[in-house]
Amino acid sequence: MAEPIDEYFTATLSGPAAPAKANADVLQGFSAQRCLDVFDAQLGSRHLDLAARWLRSRNRGFYTIGSSGHESNAAVAAALRPTDPALLHYRSGGFFLARAHQVEGSNALRDVLLGMVAAIDEPISGGRHKVFGRHDLHVIPQTSTIASHLPRALGVAFSIARSRKLGVECPWPADALAVCSFGDASANHSTAVGAINAAMHTSYQGIPLPLLFVCEDNGIGISVKTPQGWIARTYRGRADLRYFTADGTDMCEVLTVAGQAADYVREQRRPAFLHLRTVRLMGHAGSDYEPGYRRGDEIAADYSRDPVLCTARLIIEAGVLSPQQVLDAYEHKRSEVQSLATEVAEYAQLDSAHAVMAPLRNAFEDAVTASRDTAVDTPVSDRAPVTVAQAINRALLEVLSTRPGAMVFGEDVGRKGGVYGVTRGLQAAAGTARVFDTLLDEQSILGLALGAGVSGLLPIPEIQYLAYLHNAADQIRGEGATLQFFSDRQYRNPMVVRIAGYGYQKGFGGHFHNDNSITAIRDLPGVVVASPSRPDDAAGMLRSCVAAANAAGVVCLFLEPIALYHTRDLYDDGDDLWLASDRGDTVPIGSSRTYGDGHDLTILTFGNGVPMSLRVTRRLADQDISARVVDLRWLAPLPVADILAEAHATGRVLVVDETRESGGVSEGIVTALIDRGYRGGLARVASHDSFIPLGDAALQVLLSEDTIEAAAIKLVESRR
Repeated sequence: MAEPIDEYFTATLSGPAAPAKANADVLQGFSAQRCLDVFDAQLGSRHLDLAARWLRSRNRGFYTIGSSGHESNAAVAAALRPTDPALLHYRSGGFFLARAHQVEGSNALRDVLLGMVAAIDEPISGGRHKVFGRHDLHVIPQTSTIASHLPRALGVAFSIARSRKLGVECPWPADALAVCSFGDASANHSTAVGAINAAMHTSYQGIPLPLLFVCEDNGIGISVKTPQGWIARTYRGRADLRYFTADGTDMCEVLTVAGQAADYVREQRRPAFLHLRTVRLMGHAGSDYEPGYRRGDEIAADYSRDPVLCTARLIIEAGVLSPQQVLDAYEHKRSEVQSLATEVAEYAQLDSAHAVMAPLRNAFEDAVTASRDTAVDTPVSDRAPVTVAQAINRALLEVLSTRPGAMVFGEDVGRKGGVYGVTRGLQAAAGTARVFDTLLDEQSILGLALGAGVSGLLPIPEIQYLAYLHNAADQIRGEGATLQFFSDRQYRNPMVVRIAGYGYQKGFGGHFHNDNSITAIRDLPGVVVASPSRPDDAAGMLRSCVAAANAAGVVCLFLEPIALYHTRDLYDDGDDLWLASDRGDTVPIGSSRTYGDGHDLTILTFGNGVPMSLRVTRRLADQDISARVVDLRWLAPLPVADILAEAHATGRVLVVDETRESGGVSEGIVTALIDRGYRGGLARVASHDSFIPLGDAALQVLLSEDTIEAAAIKLVESRR
């Protein structure tokens, strides 16, 4: 079935003849060839949208969001350099094709079509998603539909200058700028608002941030209209954010204004906002039925604002092409795209879980290898027993001393040294360029890390409390965890996210400072989750995470138990048995640690559960019950082989889980045992399905040693 906008274009240009006298002034000084190059990208983008519908009609293509009406973003690409890193909106097809035209050897039409049919041969994701991305075009693939890539763009822009200040190689030129595009509806999302605010906040302090925000404003988000004038009113006249605007129906105006915006950002190293006024044609997406929420006359009225048609008229008026030559070019592009679509429709797709998961599997294997191969020579003077907080502090200082690209940042980590003193002294030792405070916005903190990681740095951001991570979890779930998967490991965002968490704090707490839920991060493919409890493990595991991030590009989440930061004693006051010496080794990812060799019971636990279980074990010994305690240490991947071995050693397993009963860590441990054939005694204890209240009331819903002891006795006695 023919598309109305396609028929309108042809009918409009089939009638009039070329003007009697060409008016070259309409090109505003741009060469005919440059205008033709942009027009070619616009034509390609339009026919890709038409081909997408043809492929879906034959069950060969998948759900896609088209770029029709947004083809003026091709002129934005033409105003930039192909070495400017780009993070693109899903309607930036014209930009992608124009960027490809700037680099020899690119067949962007074929690339996009391969993505539409999820072909293995698609060069960026390998058939895992339809994205605009190519490593050699410096287009970082994005799957976002809600502007969640803007914080990463902030990080990329920040890192262009910061990497050179640190003497670290960066994939982008010294005078590059970062560009990110998004829609008018997405501009209202908290992620976008936060990223733009963070950009202004950074610029206000005089820190270089060459970032060009491009808001492609078509006036509607799926079916909901954006209030007329809203984007201009919101972003015009903002301090520390230069505002530019251009009519997307006028190619030369876009070239001019985009060039001015790019020059400003490139020369001033400050952020700018380009408001590109566009139109949406052919509905929101493949499955969208636009007449269901827009009147027919509204839809038809937009046809005259078609940027492809407007560029065609401009070229005709300038005497560059005649109407017939434009139509010939239009049909030639249709034929080219259709031929490619017919070809790629038969290409193979990923056909096994093994093939689909290859990037995740390979990243994990590389991460594990790196964690086994790294160790440092710790001076004897540094081997005195220390607390968990001291061990992490020294390990961080070691990382900063040996890895020039490492940066530690977050709320209060700089001069103050962190709420609990864990980063104390690091800024004085490493400098403010490498240890610094950020604004209070977890999305921006994590986005900064994502952008820094993809730009050659090694970010170690801190999330001040576990509960705060949930404010920005999508930066890990939707952005960080997916990049290697959707770029077939061509792009990586190495990072170690330090997160203070769990319960059992004394004298301080309440819901947002005592949080025992990690459900949101347990099921993230490709993410390593570390949970140390002992000081020596904390240092070793941090080294392992840094090595894994650096070598394999993985995202590592490092969960630090607040209640154990400054703990010295295990059994009795003054025994100093929770202090430990750091000997500079690493802890292989996916390996546990066993305390004791008890033959009656195996206790599987982590975090605060380790010292609690060790105390319970000593009381059990008084009742003639011999138990061993296994500190899992790694929650993703779980040390399954060790879990099974220790379970079979006694035939009785008690899982001690300080997280919640529903959705907690113990669910995964029990399932792992059962799935792999364990048939011995099995029980678990966990905290209640409750938020953690203030004060001693918290002890009513958190797991207790009495509960652990009672469950252990019951399990052993029932199996004797």
